[in-house]
Amino acid sequence: MAAGWVAALKLVPWGDVIEATPQILQAAKKLLGTTQKGNAEAATGALDGAVGEPAIPVALQLQHLRDRVAQLEREQQESAMLIQSLAEQHAQVVQAVEVLRRRQQWLTVAVSMLAVACAGLLVWVLTQ
Repeated sequence: MAAGWVAALKLVPWGDVIEATPQILQAAKKLLGTTQKGNAEAATGALDGAVGEPAIPVALQLQHLRDRVAQLEREQQESAMLIQSLAEQHAQVVQAVEVLRRRQQWLTVAVSMLAVACAGLLVWVLTQ
């Protein structure tokens, strides 16, 4: 069973996976950073005025909300690209496993035929 996993790992285009890893990692870190920054800004209460102070003008609040929506849209786009990259790598792994499954089936048939041939040869030698 371990040999099957080793063979599956050999079929994966690790060069492509390793080549894409820094880009995926960088995108994930950037996405995490912008998400945390956005959460920190929202937590500071940029739209809320302190008690007794004049409220922030509606136009400024609206502009802040537009900027936040634009930032969220960029983050969503980056997330989608990251998910697409991971899905492509997953598809490559699934394809490699499918190839291994087919090869394992053929190997099982070949070994079974060889075992039958050996048994037949043994019977023939013993009867002679």
